[in-house]
Amino acid sequence: MKQSNILIALAVLTLAACRMPDNSDKQIFRYNESAGITTLDPAFAKNQAIIWGCSQLFNGLVRLDEQLQPQPCIAHSWTISPDGKTYTFTLRRDVFFHKSPLFHTPDSTRAVVASDFLYSFNRVLSPETASSGRWIFDDVDKFLAPNDTTFIVQLKQPFSPFLSLLGMVYCSVVPHEVVEHYGADFRQHPCGTGPFFMQLWKENVKLVMRRNDHYFEKDSLGRSLPYLDAVAVTFVVDKQTNFLEFVKGNLDFLNSLDASYKDELLTRTGQLRDKYADRIDMVCTPFLNTEYLGFRMEEATNPLNDRRIRQAINYGFDREKMMRYLRNGIGAPGCGGMVPPGLPGFDRPSDYGYRYDPAKAEQLLAAAGHPHGKGLPTITLSTIANYLDLCKYIQQQLGLLGLKIKIDVNPPAALREQIAQGKSAWFRGSWIADYPDAENYLSLFYSPNRCPAGSNYTRYNNTKYDKLYRRAKQTSDEQERIILYREMDSLLMQEAPVVVLYYDQILHFTHKNVHGLRSNAMNALDLRYVTIEK
Repeated sequence: MKQSNILIALAVLTLAACRMPDNSDKQIFRYNESAGITTLDPAFAKNQAIIWGCSQLFNGLVRLDEQLQPQPCIAHSWTISPDGKTYTFTLRRDVFFHKSPLFHTPDSTRAVVASDFLYSFNRVLSPETASSGRWIFDDVDKFLAPNDTTFIVQLKQPFSPFLSLLGMVYCSVVPHEVVEHYGADFRQHPCGTGPFFMQLWKENVKLVMRRNDHYFEKDSLGRSLPYLDAVAVTFVVDKQTNFLEFVKGNLDFLNSLDASYKDELLTRTGQLRDKYADRIDMVCTPFLNTEYLGFRMEEATNPLNDRRIRQAINYGFDREKMMRYLRNGIGAPGCGGMVPPGLPGFDRPSDYGYRYDPAKAEQLLAAAGHPHGKGLPTITLSTIANYLDLCKYIQQQLGLLGLKIKIDVNPPAALREQIAQGKSAWFRGSWIADYPDAENYLSLFYSPNRCPAGSNYTRYNNTKYDKLYRRAKQTSDEQERIILYREMDSLLMQEAPVVVLYYDQILHFTHKNVHGLRSNAMNALDLRYVTIEK
């Protein structure tokens, strides 16, 4: 480390030591956020770092539990009309915003009422806000707040996953007094109803959130939540340093696995190494994240437009070996469709998809008029540096079939722009679920969603698929919807606009004295029930 950097680090530590009281008797949950937090305004909760921060400060009508089922939050109950278009929520009366002098009340707070949701949701919809979550309300006809405890959402057409959408952080309630006072600076002055309130935020250095003593939720024994006194978040970018701080006990929690330390922490089979097993707990759960390679489907002269070549590529490499040696067994090989395990109706193995079959790949190449790749031009695969090892592995395996693969490594932002503009014939992509319904994955291939305006990055266009998609979106029968989803997923695998690489998993590491951490397949960070033994 350069001397100037060391001096800056020492200055920050000295400042913290001077200003922060002795918290040795407090339960403080500490984690590092390498990606940084750019805002604490839930209207812009577009990535995990922001979602985790905002989840501690804000609440919505409902929240998703560990099984991804909507549960009461500020709304203690709700009804859905028989036609599936009207949702009526009954609100709790004991939910209060964090204290702020802007409320001009004796206790510097006030209760949440239905008109606060009317304001909050219309704020997300407003073009002036430019919220990244505006799409959530695309199917909404109107919001109504007939009284303080009743909030109504009327949809233009039925959409069964809508209740799960309302569990997203975008749908948090915010107070108009504070938002209108700070304007765009509300990002630095968040005021919500969550289990913690913001005490200190020095951007790119530290975020401290303190326990909300007036929080409305209690545990099954009637004890007030949360149990923690505070949450402290640091923003060290270097992931190796983050890992070392965790091992030394200076952090309570480590999320996911980075290439810089995966072999130090895990065996080839994904087990915690013996040297750490006596002091660290590891929890591994499904993650609604599908990693894939996408083909651009609209260029007639592209040899990848031949379905047989795309299928040959799908058969042409060993996903099981790839996961074992390059991912330490973390994640499941992508031998099914785009929809990952962990979603309702998709927890059993599919009867479609691809496994390693080089003989089948050779047959398909020959049927396409390119035996052992003869006559095919070099195919460029665009990726980012973090996935270079996987792409090199695929390059080597496909080379055995006679396919010539060139790897083009790009910065993440540049690759996203190339894909959006249709300049990458074959590209690395991933999709993390916005909400827990297979429709979120299958919408990537609905033709009206084609790039650059939508998220259909492959520009896939299939009339039969579109018809199935519309039927599934409008039906309120869950079993019928799952059947339609599976038919769509199967059709995608036959057409092969993508190569599914793997279905990711969540890895959470904590020290043995940390208890009660909750999560789900959306990788939520629920700290309400966490305790730390001293």
